[in-house]
Amino acid sequence: MERIAIVQAKELFGSHFIGWDELKPLFEKLELSLSSIRIPDIHYSLDDLEKKSKDYILILGIPELDGKKLSIANFRDCFGVNPDISEPCFYNQDWYMNEKFIHDTLELRWYLLKKDAIEDSRAVQPTELLKEHISFPSAVLCVYTFFAYYYAQKGLLWYRDFIWCSDTDHNGDRIYVGKYHDVDGVNKNGFSIHRHLALRNCYASITLY
Repeated sequence: MERIAIVQAKELFGSHFIGWDELKPLFEKLELSLSSIRIPDIHYSLDDLEKKSKDYILILGIPELDGKKLSIANFRDCFGVNPDISEPCFYNQDWYMNEKFIHDTLELRWYLLKKDAIEDSRAVQPTELLKEHISFPSAVLCVYTFFAYYYAQKGLLWYRDFIWCSDTDHNGDRIYVGKYHDVDGVNKNGFSIHRHLALRNCYASITLY
């Protein structure tokens, strides 16, 4: 399998490439030391990268810097939940603060992540999408990419779309993230983290006579 050098990948992906140099503004915002790390080789083939370069983001995943995990919990601590103070930020909710997945981090590797929602996946149950061999990204990869892309390109990913994730909460409910802006203007701006509640025996009905 023919490999590709980082400089070639950067030229191929253009604004969809987020490597070490492109990550530096994010790390500075997080007040992390930019100590050198061993950047891994890009493990994707040249053929795969050429096919994905127009629709995917190629991003270098970093698990931690300066002894600090690049987790959702630490991103939230940095960016906050109030758009009146600064943006981008998280949507103001706290249901997930005791969930395990917010402390997960990435592997030290390159990731190919689709930039825009798959049109045919809209309003389709995640269980059905998984049957089509769609691979959901982790919530931390989506958070990491969202903020990294903003500080590298000044663009907001998944502005009005929710994205299914591979994570579940302690009840097994599927996590979905994104939709930074509420088109109806009811909710404030913020990167959302939600869970898709599955029907269980505790959901029932009463009747009005």
